Amino acid sequence: MSSPPPDNLAPFMEPGRLLFAGPCEFIWGAAEIGGLPPMGPPEIAFAGRSNVGKSSFVNALTGRTTLARVSHTPGRTQQLNFFALGGPPGAEKMRLVDMPGYGYAAVSKEKSNAWMRLMQSFLSGRATLLRVFVLIDGRHGPKPPDLETMTAFDRAAVSYQVALTKLDEVKPAVRAENIAATLAALVKRPAAHPEILLTSSRSGEGVAEFRATIARLLSERGA
Repeated sequence: MSSPPPDNLAPFMEPGRLLFAGPCEFIWGAAEIGGLPPMGPPEIAFAGRSNVGKSSFVNALTGRTTLARVSHTPGRTQQLNFFALGGPPGAEKMRLVDMPGYGYAAVSKEKSNAWMRLMQSFLSGRATLLRVFVLIDGRHGPKPPDLETMTAFDRAAVSYQVALTKLDEVKPAVRAENIAATLAALVKRPAAHPEILLTSSRSGEGVAEFRATIARLLSERGA
């Protein structure tokens, strides 16, 4: 790491490393509302615009290269993908959920609406869902689809936290501007966590801190 972790994350760096050093495997795919798995261990979900790098980041977070399918074609992820983390299925410590990307104009309105209904069904009343991490392209900052999604989470009272991706591709001045714009977009949003995470799947920036954030969240929720 280029700098030490924030004081509030330092105690969770090693627990986070150990959590993600364990096994992680795909266990369930749900393309329809009726196909959601039964609730079990705690879950965290990843949301973001199509091609924001969700699958690449899930792979970086878990230390795998092919756990989540990476595609350069936007709109490829068309279902909720569930992964068991920290133990075999049925004895895992938690689940990761990769959600379909939003905001891809080339997808038919019918399919886009179907994906939105699927995500809303998943988010509604999912007692095991601890937090949704909204991944936003750090090269551009929040775009209208990101803001619309955060508004939907606010209305549904779904806890979420923003992470900026692909920061290895951003010049320092632009990075500062986009961080400021992201923080400004979160002001007065009732369901948003006030801290943003800075990440890069390629360079590994922020991966250890992200793991520590999840370890801290599990600790806070008594999981």
